[in-house]
Amino acid sequence: MFIATLIASGQLSAADISTARDRLDAAGCSAVADGWIEPGEAADVMFASAPDAARLALEGAFRGVDVVVQQSEGREKRLLIADMDSTMITVECIDELADYAGIKPQIAEITEAAMRGELDFEAALDARVALLAGLDERVIAQCLADRVVDTPGAATLVRTMRARGATAILVSGGFTRFAEPVAERIGFHYAIANRLEIADGALTGRVERPIVGAHTKLETLRAAAADLGLPPEATLAIGDGANDLKMIDAAGLGVAFKAKPIVAAAASARIDHGDLTALLYAQGIARREWVTG
Repeated sequence: MFIATLIASGQLSAADISTARDRLDAAGCSAVADGWIEPGEAADVMFASAPDAARLALEGAFRGVDVVVQQSEGREKRLLIADMDSTMITVECIDELADYAGIKPQIAEITEAAMRGELDFEAALDARVALLAGLDERVIAQCLADRVVDTPGAATLVRTMRARGATAILVSGGFTRFAEPVAERIGFHYAIANRLEIADGALTGRVERPIVGAHTKLETLRAAAADLGLPPEATLAIGDGANDLKMIDAAGLGVAFKAKPIVAAAASARIDHGDLTALLYAQGIARREWVTG
């Protein structure tokens, strides 16, 4: 059995659910039942077969509504692996550091191309960090305080999953000086990220090896699942850029969050409209069960 979860912010109607059932039936998926997770916010439609056809029938069919299609068994996940920049936080930290150096447009252009999958991630990271050589390291703390904002729903997602026994790991192609405090305040168990080389109080323009990229993200998911004795189906991975593709593909539920086109096209689920609490609804967790403090 499969579930299509419709997620919208205060605008989901019974008519939308009825339309979803009709579209599933027309696609040969055989809708069998439906029900609210949260009235007006999120609802499930259960169906018997053809999940790929269900995605085609439902994704983009409702204005402002995200749709997550998955197997009904094991929908609540026990391991979360998440990207940081433009996923758990609203900015790309390296672009914001570049702004303090007066070269944000130059670096942001490289970042965008790398996240679209047009450039090799490691080479692009080296090129961008090299441009920051000589930047006062005190700028990092200033940037963290002034510019790094958590994505709406990030803390609620992580804290709710942890309260229900899940493990949450932040794995970033960004930098430990951002990832570690972000992970702590959101509620992750720990963070893995790149280390900026600093000497005499300034960035040297180099990143310590090995670089945390797509392979590290994938291996973190696999190793954590093995350590916890979890099958792939019990894992959730979320990201927005090309270096997240491998972990998204390997996860039981791989989610593209307001992602670049290459990621949105490849992921088994995508969130284009809602905040990160959409992933609690996707797991069948109603608002009354969320941990918000």
